[in-house]
Amino acid sequence: MKLLFGSFWRAVAYCLHPKVLVLSLMPLLVAGIVTLGAGYLYWESAVAAVRGTLEHWSLVNSMLEWISSMLGANFRTGIASLIVIALTIPVVVASTLVLVGLWITPAIVTLVARRRFATLERRHGASWWLGVCASLGYTVAGLLMVMITLPFWLVPGLALVLPPLIWGWLTAEVMGFDTLAEHASQPEREAIRRAHRFPLLIMGIICGFLCGVPSMIWTLSMQIIIFAPFVMVGVIWLYTMIFTFSALWFTHYLLGVLAELRAAEAAMRAVQPAVAPASDLQLVEEVPPHERFGYDDATGAGETA
Repeated sequence: MKLLFGSFWRAVAYCLHPKVLVLSLMPLLVAGIVTLGAGYLYWESAVAAVRGTLEHWSLVNSMLEWISSMLGANFRTGIASLIVIALTIPVVVASTLVLVGLWITPAIVTLVARRRFATLERRHGASWWLGVCASLGYTVAGLLMVMITLPFWLVPGLALVLPPLIWGWLTAEVMGFDTLAEHASQPEREAIRRAHRFPLLIMGIICGFLCGVPSMIWTLSMQIIIFAPFVMVGVIWLYTMIFTFSALWFTHYLLGVLAELRAAEAAMRAVQPAVAPASDLQLVEEVPPHERFGYDDATGAGETA
């Protein structure tokens, strides 16, 4: 637990590092351009499609008319926009996490290792393309979980629990792989992730709850929806900083665990008795008994008689 909390505060401090702040702009640039382009091309058509779908459901349409009579006519347009935003946010979160894992995490690992673990050997347990495949695979699995559990988000209370659990699992898997890919060998990486699965999941769930903070922006006012594509860019930057913090937290924690593992292995090798390798051992031929005791078989037989 000491390493867990110590890594947390180190990650908070490293978030203010100038290099980390500059790195956080890289995913923002890509995701921001994609978001603005998609908003310009598809925003109005997506809202119109959702509004038409809601109007075709008689029960939902009646409920919306009743709510609009109390909250105003703009509620009908606003709810369609909120649904589009709610469907967009999981894709934005997953895409931002992949971009952070591919671009920011390797630079953060190098930064932390250079400042705190300069003597830690790099054993290159996973290649770059393997990290890409792992990140994409975990992301697809996370989005499938979102789609499967989406109806349960309508249950009061579950909408506050299910998304952090899903994003927490996704963060723990992606960051747990990426932060150890450069320094740990494959057996070391698998052993550490297996032995520290519970702390890594707790760290991921905490980061998952932090991911709910940017979503609170949409609840401030219905007027924010008018500028939704531009507000989404700011939301992406918040997600980028949250995942950058998670990358720092996982890096400080896992490299610390790896350093302790290497130190323990070195200590065990130091106390073990030195054993000569087989190539250095001299072969000794078996000596017959009569030569061992200085008599031949005939003499020995006569004396015995």
